[in-house]
Amino acid sequence: MKDGTLLKVGIIGTVVAALCCFTPVLVILLGAVGLSAALGLLDYVLLPALALFIAITVYALWKRKKTVPD
Repeated sequence: MKDGTLLKVGIIGTVVAALCCFTPVLVILLGAVGLSAALGLLDYVLLPALALFIAITVYALWKRKKTVPD
């Protein structure tokens, strides 16, 4: 994967996961469609997803810095 693509995926994924973790976006959406029973499982999915996307972003930035000549 190219450095720019990897960085875009990391940033977009981090923003989406952060929005879902720190705002009631998914609570409202799942409640509206009748899937509010799944709300207890969100912590098991969203926090690791947030950590994964932050790691992808950090890796892409590290890789980009390593390839850019000083």
